[in-house]
Amino acid sequence: MKRKALDAGLRRALIDTVKELDARGLNRGSTGNVSLRGADDAAGFWITPTGMNPDALRAADLVWIDGRREAHGRWLPSSEWHFHHAIYQARPDLQAVVHVHSTHATALASLRRALPAFHYMVAVAGGDDVPCIPYALFGTEELSSAVAAAFVNRNACLMANHGLVASGGSLGQALKVSVEIEALCQAYLLALSVGKPALLSKKQMAEVIEKFKTYGQVRRK
Repeated sequence: MKRKALDAGLRRALIDTVKELDARGLNRGSTGNVSLRGADDAAGFWITPTGMNPDALRAADLVWIDGRREAHGRWLPSSEWHFHHAIYQARPDLQAVVHVHSTHATALASLRRALPAFHYMVAVAGGDDVPCIPYALFGTEELSSAVAAAFVNRNACLMANHGLVASGGSLGQALKVSVEIEALCQAYLLALSVGKPALLSKKQMAEVIEKFKTYGQVRRK
């Protein structure tokens, strides 16, 4: 496939991200999945195959999902490819999607609770909370529709009794969001074990979101 050669660097970066998620403990074994848009085709994306451990994963194992939702490759795509496709359709600005079964995000999702504005870094997901969508069976259009709705104005969401989905304008950004939200879920659950955390107001979070638009992006002259 000509695209394999064209996107060789992107596919290597995707494999590196999968391995880093496993090394950080955000995923274990074949859990979770990662995808990345192609270099010259915004309608299609590369995604990890189903049921393959990171240590065995090679660039040639990745599956291409084209604009017609057809899979190309020697393996079946992740069973969650539907919601990756739905996110890319809903958000043309996003280039990468990371799905993890990390311990603390999954614990909060199993309580069917959103991550509220107990800390200003919640704004890394693009709003004043990280919503938790209702439970739906993995790999279904019902789940895909719920995820896509959550991503209209967020870069992450929890999935009830399932895990976390995070995204960004690059693989690095998507990884950063997933790592940060997992840490925040851990801190929030710890705070809940002691009492009721104080929450920032919508005005305070709006100020943070506005400040984040230029945070870390302006080079000092």
